[in-house]
Amino acid sequence: MPRWPAPGKVHAVCSTRAGGQSVAPYDAFNLGDHVGDDPLAVQANRLQLEQALGARPVFLSQVHGAQVEQVSVDTAHGTVADGCLTAQPGVACTIMVADCLPVLLTDKRGSLVAAAHAGWRGLAGQGGRGILEQVIESFRALAPVDKSSIATEIIAWLGPCIGPQAFEVGDEVRAAFVAQNGQARAMFRPQGDGKWLADLQGLARLRLRALGVTEIYGNDGTSPWCTVGQTSRFFSHRRDRVSGRMAACIWLD
Repeated sequence: MPRWPAPGKVHAVCSTRAGGQSVAPYDAFNLGDHVGDDPLAVQANRLQLEQALGARPVFLSQVHGAQVEQVSVDTAHGTVADGCLTAQPGVACTIMVADCLPVLLTDKRGSLVAAAHAGWRGLAGQGGRGILEQVIESFRALAPVDKSSIATEIIAWLGPCIGPQAFEVGDEVRAAFVAQNGQARAMFRPQGDGKWLADLQGLARLRLRALGVTEIYGNDGTSPWCTVGQTSRFFSHRRDRVSGRMAACIWLD
């Protein structure tokens, strides 16, 4: 359960690999239906999640882009998007991950909830507009408050992701971020031969702060949050190649 000062009617969870019916290498609570697991096991795991939430999770088809969808209890699973938001109770904005960063958001009134899939491609985006910029823009458009100040009302929680000791990237990844914000240089440590260790959660924090979001909780880049290092707790595509998926969910009463 995320530890953050969300309003009482806002609920959020992030699953781990514990529980569920999937067998190795998807053991055990795999929620991804696109990774080669037994479809019946995935269906059972998703039903278990829905029963635990008491809300309907909407599973997106995530493509490392910046598309954001407003979801409802009628939204079809497999809708192509990397971010979603809703003001409708009983529907859970849901992001699946196995190294990428899940970002959950709400406002201090609990009028809206949102979730974003922030891998490096979606986070970097194009021309400085990535998934977080798109989610905040959508949030601003729907929020029933002063549109100009909504960012200061938003609170964010960052879930587990590949940590800064494990996320090796090439020059092109560093260049994509540094070109948009010089402060991003501090989020990369040189490894030689054009390789860098990147701090994904740190890059997300930079983007959120640039958007005016100052209340950011959760993943701080330390080892307990690293999907690669926490073998028994988290799925990791980078570590295992064939891997299940966890889910970060946020919903309203």
